[in-house]
Amino acid sequence: MRGFVRRAIEKLSKLDTEQIEHLFHILGEENERLAIVLDSMNDGVFVINESHRLMLVNKAAERMMPLTPGRIIGDRPVWLVLGDADIAAFVRETLENDESVSDREFTLDQGGITRILSCSIIPLVQAGHIRGNILQLVDISEKRSREARLRRAENLASLTTLAAGVAHEIKNPLGSIGIHAQLLRKLITRAQLEDPESVENYLCVIEEEIERLNKIVVDFLFAVRPMDTKLQDHDLNGLVEDMLSFVRYELELGRIELVKELEPGLPRLQLDPKYFKQALLNIIKNAIAAMPDGGVLQVTTRQHGDQALLKISDNGIGMNEAVQDKIFEPFFTTRDFGSGIGLTHVYKVVKEHMGDISVRSKEGHGSSFTISLPIPQKDTHLITWDGREGRDDSDI
Repeated sequence: MRGFVRRAIEKLSKLDTEQIEHLFHILGEENERLAIVLDSMNDGVFVINESHRLMLVNKAAERMMPLTPGRIIGDRPVWLVLGDADIAAFVRETLENDESVSDREFTLDQGGITRILSCSIIPLVQAGHIRGNILQLVDISEKRSREARLRRAENLASLTTLAAGVAHEIKNPLGSIGIHAQLLRKLITRAQLEDPESVENYLCVIEEEIERLNKIVVDFLFAVRPMDTKLQDHDLNGLVEDMLSFVRYELELGRIELVKELEPGLPRLQLDPKYFKQALLNIIKNAIAAMPDGGVLQVTTRQHGDQALLKISDNGIGMNEAVQDKIFEPFFTTRDFGSGIGLTHVYKVVKEHMGDISVRSKEGHGSSFTISLPIPQKDTHLITWDGREGRDDSDI
């Protein structure tokens, strides 16, 4: 096609009006075909000229990337068009340094939905010369989500096998130690000791450690056993309000301001209140622990299509990407005395409710956990037809 156009342009002075109209018709069809191809792609494409101005953008790119208000084509450098500060800075640095970059990942939060974009900048080559660049965006959110789900499922499966042979073996000697500690306490009370307070302190430490180990074993078993969830119609906002009332004193004690934005009129969801409240409590306690000097806890609910979204955010210490990748894995913890089971519970509870959970965090800027839950769809009632085309008054 390019060769045909080039030859036609060379002979343009020899073409009559009808031939020129035919040439424009062919070019118009070809441009429309190319536009259809670009707009049908799942990947986002920004075509950038040598002056770093935007020449072309397809529909997928507009869906994926927030754009700043105003004219975007040819008016200003492309990094001033992009609505995400991190991606804009990456594009500017790459273009100004005349570099090519492949598969740089960025996380975007758009309306409570977290998306992961893979960005690549490659040269735009014409006749052996670089005429600009192409910014390619690929939404890899579902791919990363599948990888994370598979990894967590494998970890839980391994943990289940391990639990069958280990948990009760730990619990039995713990019970025996606890009984003998009680017997020892009774003997001590009857004996005449020179320093009974020291012995009492030692016994208290033993009993506290027994209790702590026992709790770890119980949590361990809870993490691997199938849940007996009883899903019934419940008001999500009501459950959230109940849990926030439960932790209100703890928030006040930690100098944490509570900000609620609960969307009224949310459809009722299929929930198990006992398990779901426990999941909320685990997330909130993690948020409190992330704000040792006080802060803001924001809880938001809203409807997004056929899903209800619950977002819990804090402005605490945050997490790096490596921690975020492992946050739901059993026994992974960043706290000195954490069991690493709390967020595994959360993940399992959300999955039992046929939902999904994502986390977005940045060191020093806090964390946000977003739970998405399916909204039950009403039954579809089909209209019956007796096969007749119409009716008259005698049919009534």
